[in-house]
Amino acid sequence: MKKSTLQVSAEPDIAADPLHELIRNGAMQLIAAAVEVELEAMLQQHAERRLDDGPHAVVRNGYSQPT
Repeated sequence: MKKSTLQVSAEPDIAADPLHELIRNGAMQLIAAAVEVELEAMLQQHAERRLDDGPHAVVRNGYSQPT
């Protein structure tokens, strides 16, 4: 059997790379915006659903009226 010539290179230090950070932050902002749009669409889809005593049945976490 032949001896392997595979060489393992060190991982680049991406934490210090400003371009990587810019791309990462941009991707996180795009994902957050997409989730926000989906959430708003879901809330609008269920806006007519109410609890027996009147408040909306489907609300954002932490946004319901105190009882």
